[in-house]
Amino acid sequence: MGKISFGQKLAGLFGIHTNQNDDFFDDLTDMLIEGDIGAKTAFEITESLEKSCRENRLSSKEEITAELKKMLLSFVKPAALEPEKNKVSIYMLLGVNGAGKTTSAAKLASWFKNREVPVIMAAADTFRAAAIEQLCWHGEKVGVRVVSHQHGADPSAVVFDAAAAAAAKGGALVIADTAGRLHNKENLVRELQKIDRTSQSKAADGCYKKLIVLDATTGQNAMRQAEVFHEAVGIDAAILTKYDSTAKGGIAVSLGRELGIPVAFVCTGEKYEDIQPFNPEQYVSEFLEG
Repeated sequence: MGKISFGQKLAGLFGIHTNQNDDFFDDLTDMLIEGDIGAKTAFEITESLEKSCRENRLSSKEEITAELKKMLLSFVKPAALEPEKNKVSIYMLLGVNGAGKTTSAAKLASWFKNREVPVIMAAADTFRAAAIEQLCWHGEKVGVRVVSHQHGADPSAVVFDAAAAAAAKGGALVIADTAGRLHNKENLVRELQKIDRTSQSKAADGCYKKLIVLDATTGQNAMRQAEVFHEAVGIDAAILTKYDSTAKGGIAVSLGRELGIPVAFVCTGEKYEDIQPFNPEQYVSEFLEG
């Protein structure tokens, strides 16, 4: 049996509670936390909702849901990624192994290539030999050049060379795949900070973005990952993978409210075209009604 969605639980909550008393809001707080919204944000939402219901005399399921939707939307932030023409842009992809980083790099490359943006991928996860091969294989499939060095090479040198190739083309978007071995955090942070410095020096002003790839089904684990990478190098936006899962939760709410990180893209399947810009309205509607 599939996981019960937040929307189904919410409908059930209105069935159990005929009036909106303390028990109703306590249960709603628990549900929000179970729906991958952090405890602090969940309490904040239900407190504000209870106050608004009291002040505006909201009592029907429709009125309360509409008010909850408005609150969630105020926390969820979108990010539009539009590389500038004839400039070197660098998008560094961050995240733990297994979140779908390499596949997301290929999907992103395909997305921008289809919009006539020249793209180069950089295989900057030199720690895992399979990651280099995987990215080169994806590059062939989507028709995008991949700059790679041998296994164990300096990742920032790979990004440096990819940026030089982008400059030689008169400007292009470099999508860099990076390592994500969190168990070796200190080394990883040092490595990412070095790539960060290289990327800042090689990209045109305002054309460098750090994007974290998060598995949308892992909830608060994904939040912890975002915190670690945000602390290390600062995150500009997130890409949510496995967004087609029934475990779709409130991760975008927590990211926006607790870390101020917007969501740029969501990946909804395995194919290269299964990527789309994040739509807050659709996201919140699906969360509340799904």
